[in-house]
Amino acid sequence: MSITTSTTMNGSVRKVLAGPALTDLRRAWELLHVIAFIAASDLRARYRRSVLGPFWMTLGTAAGTLGLGLVWSELLRMERASFVPSLTCGLIMWQLLSGCILESTTTYWRQAALIRNLSMPLSMPPIQMVVKHLINFAHNLPVLLVVGLLFDVAVTPQTLLALPCLLLLTANLLWIALLLSMLGARFRDLEYVLAAAMPLLMFLSPVFYRPDYLPFNALFVWFNPFSHFIELMRYPLLGTAPPGFVVLTNALLCLAGWVGTLWLFNAKRNRIAYWI
Repeated sequence: MSITTSTTMNGSVRKVLAGPALTDLRRAWELLHVIAFIAASDLRARYRRSVLGPFWMTLGTAAGTLGLGLVWSELLRMERASFVPSLTCGLIMWQLLSGCILESTTTYWRQAALIRNLSMPLSMPPIQMVVKHLINFAHNLPVLLVVGLLFDVAVTPQTLLALPCLLLLTANLLWIALLLSMLGARFRDLEYVLAAAMPLLMFLSPVFYRPDYLPFNALFVWFNPFSHFIELMRYPLLGTAPPGFVVLTNALLCLAGWVGTLWLFNAKRNRIAYWI
C-alpha cells in the first residue's frame, strides 16, 4: 500500500515538473533584468514630479513607527528600547506581505492588454510585482537602521542570516503571488475578500507584538503562516537566529506551495488570457 502511494506521489510530482510551468518560469528568469527595470520604472512613474519620490514610503513608515511605538509600548507595558525595534520590523514586514498579497489578485487583469497581445511568460507579471515590493522593502530599511542606532540594537554574526532568510521569504512570496494572480483572474471578488480580511489578519499576526509578549498561551499564533513569515526576518534583523521550527515551517510552506501552484499553473495556464 505504501509503495503504491509513494509511486503515485512520485508520478504526480514528475507530471508537475514536466509541464509547461517550469519552462515559463525559466523564460521569466532569463528576463529578470527586464522585470527589474519595469518594476523600478513603475515606482518612478508613481512618484513622478514628487519631491521625495519613493522615500515618501520611508517617511510614512517612520511616522507610523514613532506614533505606534509610543502608544503600543504603553498599552503593552513594554520597554521602548526592545519594543520599538520589534515594532519597526513588524511594520516593514507587514507592508511587504500585505502589498504582495493584495496586489496579486489584480496583477493579471491590470496587464490584460500586454498578455493578450505579446508573447511573454505568464509568470512574468507576478514576479515583477514581487520585485517592485522588494524595492519598496529596501526603501523602508533605513527606518530600521535609524531605530537600531537610536535604541542600540546589537549587530551580530546572526544578522547576516537576514539574507538567506529573505531569499526563503521571497520564494514563498513568489508562489503566493502566482497562485493569487491566477485565482484573482478567475474570481474577481477575491480582491475584495482579501481587502476586507487583511486588517483582521494584521491584528492576528505578530506585527505590533511578539508571540512571547502575550499574557496567555501564544501557541495559536503559530498556526498563522504570517507569523512564520514575519518572525523569519524579525529574528535576524534584531541580531538573533530564527528558531528552527520557523525556518522549517517556511521551507515546508515553500515546497508544498510551489508544488500546488505549479500543478495549477500547468492545468490553467492556457485559460488565463480568456479569464482577463
